[in-house]
Amino acid sequence: MAAIPVYRWRLAPDGLATRRQLRAAGLRPGGQDVAAQLERPRRRRGPLVAYLYRVDLAVPVRPMTSAKWAALAKANAARRTCPECRRDAGYVIPSSLGMCATCAYPDEEQRAA
Repeated sequence: MAAIPVYRWRLAPDGLATRRQLRAAGLRPGGQDVAAQLERPRRRRGPLVAYLYRVDLAVPVRPMTSAKWAALAKANAARRTCPECRRDAGYVIPSSLGMCATCAYPDEEQRAA
């Protein structure tokens, strides 16, 4: 097994990028293997690690299809729908409550009225 090169934080050569940097440029790794590793030292824990990919081998991001847009809209609507009252809350239901604020705190709404 061949070891990959390891670079310190901010010292990676040009032509290498992380997944986020590739995505910001409209690219994706496209099945290529990790070309290098970036390490950011921390005081009391192990270093933060980021994998680097070659920019010249990256391919364009696939465009969203209408089916993917529909699936994304359906998933976001499900996150906004309260399981108790079945209404669209207008915001993402917090997982800590598991329901909209109106259903979670019914007494406070009655006091406000």
